[in-house]
Amino acid sequence: MAQLSHSTSNLPSVPGARAVIVASKWYREVSQSMIEKCSAILEEGGCHRPDVHIVPGCLEIPLAVRRLMQCDPSIEAVIVFGVILKGDTYHFDIVKDLCMSGLERVGFECDVPIINEILPVVRIEDALVRSGDNDKNKGVEAGIAALEIMDWRRGHPLPGT
Repeated sequence: MAQLSHSTSNLPSVPGARAVIVASKWYREVSQSMIEKCSAILEEGGCHRPDVHIVPGCLEIPLAVRRLMQCDPSIEAVIVFGVILKGDTYHFDIVKDLCMSGLERVGFECDVPIINEILPVVRIEDALVRSGDNDKNKGVEAGIAALEIMDWRRGHPLPGT
């Protein structure tokens, strides 16, 4: 399937918005490229420069996101990056499934949008393609999605807020 490039010509403006990034330390060269692209998009849309938190692996990401939300309710969105590489065992499926279900639970529990760019891949080359120095980098997509959902949520505040 061909990757789409994403236009950054008409980004939503969310002045002063707070987003954070949580990434796995595994395959750091992949996540670092996505972090840099995402951070640039967020700042272009008016966000503060996002704090970046590096955790041991993808399984730790949901717990870290939950803790960040408990400590700082001013966070309007969380973006997560990582790579889960399929090997010869079922470990891939276990990590992928637990990570994704954990992120879902935290998102609903904390009522925070979590933009998920954890890449479950069969070949590391697939992750490298999605983190290249171009507009197909998943960090670009994540930044745009975060701006869009923060803008939408600002337009649809909860009663009494």
